[in-house]
Amino acid sequence: MARDDEGFERTTRRKYLTYGGALAGAGLLAGCAAGGGSESTAADADRAATDADTETPTAAGTENSTVTGTESYTVSMEPMGEVAFDSVPERWVAYDGGYADMAVALGRGDGIAGIGGADRYYTDVYDELPGVDVDREAIARHPEVRTKEEFYELDADVHLYDPYMLVNWFDWGEEDVEEVATNVAPFFGNLVFRRSDEWHDYRYYTLYEAFEKVARLFREEERYEAFASLHEEFLADVQSRLPPESERPNVFLTYEGTDEPETFSPYRLHDKGTSKKQWRDLGVTDALEGTDVENLSTTNRGELDYETLLEVDPDVILIRGHERDSATEFRDTVLAYMRDHAVGGELTAVREGRVYRGGYLNQGPVHNLFLTERAAKQLYPEEFGEVTDGAELFDRGRVADIVNGEF
Repeated sequence: MARDDEGFERTTRRKYLTYGGALAGAGLLAGCAAGGGSESTAADADRAATDADTETPTAAGTENSTVTGTESYTVSMEPMGEVAFDSVPERWVAYDGGYADMAVALGRGDGIAGIGGADRYYTDVYDELPGVDVDREAIARHPEVRTKEEFYELDADVHLYDPYMLVNWFDWGEEDVEEVATNVAPFFGNLVFRRSDEWHDYRYYTLYEAFEKVARLFREEERYEAFASLHEEFLADVQSRLPPESERPNVFLTYEGTDEPETFSPYRLHDKGTSKKQWRDLGVTDALEGTDVENLSTTNRGELDYETLLEVDPDVILIRGHERDSATEFRDTVLAYMRDHAVGGELTAVREGRVYRGGYLNQGPVHNLFLTERAAKQLYPEEFGEVTDGAELFDRGRVADIVNGEF
């Protein structure tokens, strides 16, 4: 089965329900998930999509809802359409760290059964939040859930995956998606970390729009509202302290996982995917603006060499693929190598030491708070302090309280 970037038959214990809305016209169906206690139903009507660079989350209760008077409920999200549940899911599997982090933020960290890519799920941030954690043993047991056999084995109540990602990255057929959704549990997710894949021809969501959907799935709207308020206050405070636009740096965001980089895969900041949210919120300019360099995607795997990068000569270089390294380890390896490189050493960002880790590819609401804090220090150290100084820009205790249900 190809990876981007980067005979099972049985009688399911879940009651099957049909629902309105085919999967992007393909006719794929989702099953009804079984889990914890039952709740009153609220049908989820989609809001109009927003493409705002700076996200302004809205309260979960602002969507239109209809109480049906039954124990089941539905939640709507593209590309699945309306997905029906007869009770709140308890056990879940997420493909990436973004959706897993959403579940943790909603107090569901102990319900994880596995994950699609453990290498891109960064759980160390939870160590700074008292009482917040995720079942790391479950992640270690099932770190790459991508086959039908694994979905059957785990027998989760919901799969936080964009099903078309399975079709386009891992060679699933649409009939495989329908089989697992019917016999095991529904899929519920939308690939939102970037917006450059040709196959993704349905609606995208901002980070907080997707988070709101997951909150409605888990019936945790109040936690979502508390998180949205905290995020909005934090962002307003940080943005009020930014320098004028004319004084902000332009940045080159790239992926290169080696300690001795020779070429660089480009990301474009005008792509409004969630993986770039902190950079847009902090008002930086894309160093590739005005060029014909395309964004990294399933179909575009082009790379830039040092000579091409020197023509752009960005103020700041942000390199992904080093999130397991500390800031010091990154500087002692990647930056040190670039400084010694015959061409790389001529780059302004390298000469001035403004080469940093580029943040997670998949980020959820908890991740985003930490990444925005770190990015503010990387870009504006005169205002927010150095990355290594330990100064906190948001209240860890308040985040922990929300996750733990104390709000």
